[in-house]
Amino acid sequence: MDQIKILWVDDEIDLLKPHILFLEKKNYNVTTCNNGRDAVDVFEEGDFDIVFLDENMPGMSGLETLAEIKEKKSSTPVIMITKSEEEYIMEEAIGSKIADYLIKPVNPNQILLSLKKNLDHSRLISEKTTLDYQKEFRKIAMELSMVNSYDDWIELYKKLVFWELELENIEDQSMIAILESQKVEANSQFGKFIERNYEDWFATPVRQGSNEPKADRPVLSHTLFREVVVPEITKKDKPVLFVVIDNLRYDQWKAFESVVSNHYKLEKEVDYYAILPTATQYARNAIFSGLTPLEMEKQFPQYWKNDPEEGGKNLFEAEFLAAHLKRLGLNIKQDYFKITNLASGKKLAENFKALKNNDLVTVVYNFVDMLSHAKTEMDVVKELASDDKAYRSLTLSWFKNSPLLEIIQQGQKMGFKLVLTTDHGTINVKNPSKVIGDKNTSLNLRYKTGRSLTYEDKDVYAVKDPKKIGLPTINMSSSYIFAKNDFFLAYVNNYNHYVSYYKNSYQHGGISLEEMIIPLLVLNPK
Repeated sequence: MDQIKILWVDDEIDLLKPHILFLEKKNYNVTTCNNGRDAVDVFEEGDFDIVFLDENMPGMSGLETLAEIKEKKSSTPVIMITKSEEEYIMEEAIGSKIADYLIKPVNPNQILLSLKKNLDHSRLISEKTTLDYQKEFRKIAMELSMVNSYDDWIELYKKLVFWELELENIEDQSMIAILESQKVEANSQFGKFIERNYEDWFATPVRQGSNEPKADRPVLSHTLFREVVVPEITKKDKPVLFVVIDNLRYDQWKAFESVVSNHYKLEKEVDYYAILPTATQYARNAIFSGLTPLEMEKQFPQYWKNDPEEGGKNLFEAEFLAAHLKRLGLNIKQDYFKITNLASGKKLAENFKALKNNDLVTVVYNFVDMLSHAKTEMDVVKELASDDKAYRSLTLSWFKNSPLLEIIQQGQKMGFKLVLTTDHGTINVKNPSKVIGDKNTSLNLRYKTGRSLTYEDKDVYAVKDPKKIGLPTINMSSSYIFAKNDFFLAYVNNYNHYVSYYKNSYQHGGISLEEMIIPLLVLNPK
């Protein structure tokens, strides 16, 4: 390994000889200067890994030297050393992007610690993270063999996401591969869990306004608003900004959580289950209507469209929400906005102040869904979102520069409580599963509904009587199948083209931890 090259600048450099000898014994290469002017010249000629810089020097000061060094090579870490503890000097140095700040007299171990922190930081973190995950791997494997409730699955999934985010920047890629295999195994077990239990969650109808104890089911898309959002509205302590980002996974939320936390403080997290199919027309309409798709079809035939029918499937969310609020007896001032492009997002951000007297402002934001569809259809997006890590990064970049962040900032300034969620997640599909259906079979890659479906039993959860899980039927013999794990349903006709086109694309509608386990965050303005 090459020696690490240090430039040490101090007008009393001779007094630091013991420190320099200590570092040289540790195999560091130390070049010294006793003034800022010479230091800038030496720095320009040499290829230094790090600079120690005295703040208080005659002639060219430490801060002036720092500015010139940063101008020449901004990525080189600079550690400022000073006798002064004055706050303005610290602030100016930190504002100039120093890597560390030490106050004289410094001892050799302080210097060594600062070097390790700044030069070995990523390696040390990588080694520690790898070691920690290796210990946790066994624990997760044990939990995976015993997990048997919807709450257990939520906790296990969150643990997997935590480690995915921890491991994504480490040097040891073999750990990522191990985690990926653990996620595949988890999804395989989760699919079996849903197959065994999902129907029971719909066995007892949800009676709105009833005081009966809740049946043993998780919060689902159609119970979410009543069970979680309404209590926040009826507190009447703050108006509520209810944001639904279409097609957002739990790991994508964690990617931009820190941006939201600049403006809002997390009060609580309520994780719920998206209903099947985990697709917008079913899951999001269920959130706003407070009804299962079957109930929507019966009670609001003018708004509901089944899969094969022509026309938009989620054009009446505002009407569903208004009817839902009326059924709940909530006579409140509210507005609903659906944002599908940059212009409408900017317009809402600019006009948000006009909503200051509202009890509820609902915003549906469609960008992430468009991103996942673009990933399938556009080569440039395929490159930018080639895997989950890149997909998270792209989501973060969008959010930081989006009108949605401006809307959230406006909400914070106006004292709105923020309730942030999504309707379903998405999964990167890797494995095709053959399916045959007639011309009226639905087109989604993660679920199909229609007559006389032929499919691979092991790859799907098949529901012969859709009414048992709150779904409408197009005709008497219609059934549904939902792809499990990372399968996508490919027609036998033109099979090879279909497979090559859709493999490694982001899809939703089926059964996976990523699609079904959904975060809902309640946040208070800072």
